[in-house]
Amino acid sequence: MVRVKITFEEIKNNEAVRTYIQKADESLIALGYTEHSFAHVSRVASVASEILLKLGYSEWEAELARIAGYLHDIGNVVNRVDHAQSGAVMAFRILDNLGADPEDIATIITAIGNHDESTAFPVNPVAAALILADKTDVRYTRVRNRDIATFDKHDRVNYAAKESSVEVIPGSHVQLEIRIDRSMCSVMDYFEIFLDRMILCRKAAEKLGLEFWLVINGERVI
Repeated sequence: MVRVKITFEEIKNNEAVRTYIQKADESLIALGYTEHSFAHVSRVASVASEILLKLGYSEWEAELARIAGYLHDIGNVVNRVDHAQSGAVMAFRILDNLGADPEDIATIITAIGNHDESTAFPVNPVAAALILADKTDVRYTRVRNRDIATFDKHDRVNYAAKESSVEVIPGSHVQLEIRIDRSMCSVMDYFEIFLDRMILCRKAAEKLGLEFWLVINGERVI
């Protein structure tokens, strides 16, 4: 088989990939999770790529991060448990069938297989960028439940995040800035839900030679 450079656009327009993302999100709807569909994976792909470009990594490394970001949640179509590992195996099959270069495949599936909190570790820059992009996607539009009276704690904390952005300051830090509606949740509520994610973001930032800052309502809390 002739090996080729697979682009993000090829992955984004691949019918099988789109089906897996859609069906995976349908499973998460049934399980009561926040949105993990095209809005989420597209944002993760974009932010992961932008992080590496801002830090001076090559266009191709950024492209691999973009692909990993788009594919990272397809394992949810199998089961939420160990979805990072099943997603990595699925991504391998997709990319190998498309004739992707083995080194590129390895980088992508390593990032996917190391992105979930229970087993995550920023083993390389692409994995670090994926972790940061995925774990900083906190926004009210990810909440599916529209009945505030029935919100659980996860719904309430996500819905309280009215604005969020990620900024990379080369040589210094990665900053997640969030505007929280304090009538919906407190900063302590946020930490109760997302502390493990923020610790993981710090490890990912350190892999890239940076600090991780969390700014809530204009005040740095980490």
